[in-house]
Amino acid sequence: MELCHRQACLSTGRTYHYIDQRPNEPRSTLICLHGFPDLWYGWRHQIRPWVEEGYRVVVPDMLGYGETDMPLEPSAYSTKRLCDDLATLLDHLGVEKAVVIGHDWGSFTAGRFALWYPHRLLALVLLSIPYTPPSTHHMSVQKLVQRYPSFGYQLYFASEQSTAEIEVHLPLFFRLAFRKPRISLSRKDDFQARLLSGTEPDDCILSDKELEYYVSNFQRGMTGPLSYYRTTEFRFKEEQDAALPSKLCADLPVLFIYGTEDEVCSPAAVENSEKFIDQLNVVPLPGAGHWVMVEAAQTVTEVILQWLGSALSPRAPSHL
Repeated sequence: MELCHRQACLSTGRTYHYIDQRPNEPRSTLICLHGFPDLWYGWRHQIRPWVEEGYRVVVPDMLGYGETDMPLEPSAYSTKRLCDDLATLLDHLGVEKAVVIGHDWGSFTAGRFALWYPHRLLALVLLSIPYTPPSTHHMSVQKLVQRYPSFGYQLYFASEQSTAEIEVHLPLFFRLAFRKPRISLSRKDDFQARLLSGTEPDDCILSDKELEYYVSNFQRGMTGPLSYYRTTEFRFKEEQDAALPSKLCADLPVLFIYGTEDEVCSPAAVENSEKFIDQLNVVPLPGAGHWVMVEAAQTVTEVILQWLGSALSPRAPSHL
């Protein structure tokens, strides 16, 4: 299947690159949001099977990634502004409602899209990062890591020094990021120390060709991708000013899939998300780590297809 690459100049002022794969008679539209440090390419194993089952599949390079615009100021990457872009992209595509699927930062953004634009979703699928409600008080990255040590890597990514250090070691950075869940690099200083040591890991889940694709698509630099970790205060203020609700819409079907060996997805966080979602299905993948779309590609593809069959059955199709 030859993929259809497109560009859209949105009314928000940003230009997005995206894949738009349409079957002959689309059932509904799936829009897939990648996380860090990824691209539309992170969904490469899912696009074709989902299209063959009759779904239109739209996969953007998120802001700051690939061939999409890369603003330099961190405020441009606030979740509200990302959600505005996604709603405008759906308008551009002529799609009134879609199934929103996200992984990692894409999962967080997808969950916030369900709060900012609840009328635009048919269903919601979150991978690896469970839904968390808007905070009632601002929590800096430093305080977040004090409370949840497994998020220690975020301190490094949020720091200004990480940008240049990662850019100098791009191939090694991707080998460290896309790894099997064997040796922890999530604690404070772990990732930076391993990156600067120059020691090559032997458990990267990417082939040489896949690694080359990632490295070639990050030649513009890491300012955009790392900016997501520098938005905590912007996000908090936006959500507080808008008085966003904690709970998702009661009639929204939600699926959460995670790897049981993913140390940044704690069982407590998964359990806590159940308080805010009335229609939640949780599917653990034994032995899988963070990169479930790659590590358990066929399972993820089929679980989502099966779930969509029941989740969308009583609903009217979106405008395509």
